[in-house]
Amino acid sequence: MIAAGTGSPVLAGDAKAGRTKALACQACHGLDGLSKVPDAPNLAGQVEGYLVTQLRAFKSGARKSEAMSLVAATLSEQDIDNLAAYYAAIEVQLGRVPE
Repeated sequence: MIAAGTGSPVLAGDAKAGRTKALACQACHGLDGLSKVPDAPNLAGQVEGYLVTQLRAFKSGARKSEAMSLVAATLSEQDIDNLAAYYAAIEVQLGRVPE
């Protein structure tokens, strides 16, 4: 869905509900969205629509990951929207690259 006149997608996620749901994700992705294991990506500050697309792909089997396929199978569409809203809302500060 596109918001009238903005050209931006209207996303239906509730970041507060997503934070509660993210408790189950924190072992790998961290509650702060910063990865706790080498194979898990950082989710903090990621684009909400991208996160929705990827979670739906894991749920449908279009994208493969043993761990994520198991987790995504239990998520409702609203859970996916809420998780995406939560992780997208986390502000990320970039530091200076050491010389």
